[in-house]
Amino acid sequence: MIRRVATQFLTCSRPSGKLFSGASSVKMASTASSALGKYKCRRLDGKVAVVTASTLGIGLAIAERLGHEGAHVVISSRKQTQVDNAVQSLQKQGLSVFGMVCHVANKDDRKRLLEKTVDKFGGIDILVSNAAVNPLFGPIFEATEDSWDKIFDINAKSAFFLSKEVVPYMEKRGGGSIVFVSSIGGYNPFELISLYSVSKTTLLGLVKAMVPHCLEKNIRVNAIAPGIIKTKFSAALWKDLENEKLAARNIPMQRLGTPEECAGAVAFLVSDDASYVTGETIVMAGGVQSRL
Repeated sequence: MIRRVATQFLTCSRPSGKLFSGASSVKMASTASSALGKYKCRRLDGKVAVVTASTLGIGLAIAERLGHEGAHVVISSRKQTQVDNAVQSLQKQGLSVFGMVCHVANKDDRKRLLEKTVDKFGGIDILVSNAAVNPLFGPIFEATEDSWDKIFDINAKSAFFLSKEVVPYMEKRGGGSIVFVSSIGGYNPFELISLYSVSKTTLLGLVKAMVPHCLEKNIRVNAIAPGIIKTKFSAALWKDLENEKLAARNIPMQRLGTPEECAGAVAFLVSDDASYVTGETIVMAGGVQSRL
């Protein structure tokens, strides 16, 4: 089933030219790596950031980047061992990090997450909502009410309520920034992870809907929409070299993205460099078409 998902994932993008060669792929990979380099910006000194689902993949990369930019970062996951491992890894880099277990669908967990953050660091300036699940692989008409409820409870409903609950804390700081992690699937739903895709489309609308209510509180709301990023979620697309070549073939930039590249966009959106940006979604998909 995972391979079927991988095949569909690869074929819904723009058909393009030749497969990248070994030399060009190395060049592109090194370009992405060198562009990130050592973090020298300190745009977030003194800010406090909460990042959900932040012990692996894109969430962990975001937490790391915000920490290197000077923010105090609170990470979370549903598993204590993952929280402990991530905190240890980030603290070894000299970052100001605190971690705790949080299941975002549980309102008491969300409340504790925000309260502990304020107790630890004195306030909240930034929220990055990254938590998402996908228990269903298959055509949309195979969806059950249970799978529908689980996907939308975590991917959409919890994202909204956590952002609603964080607003009063941001108001006390004079403003803030909220970023949702959506997906290219929010623009072009994938057939075999269709409910997941539609939940990500919901986030695109949520960004727009929240803007007028947040502007009066000096809070900006934006999102990123990653394409195929090299994480555990997309492992079926890149663990095998041939699959990775096939995936890259349908991406104009001819390569897959990295969690660190997503983190760079988030760091921009939550910084003063994006002070005139709200209600927007940055698509990070290597040039894959992104229109609703």
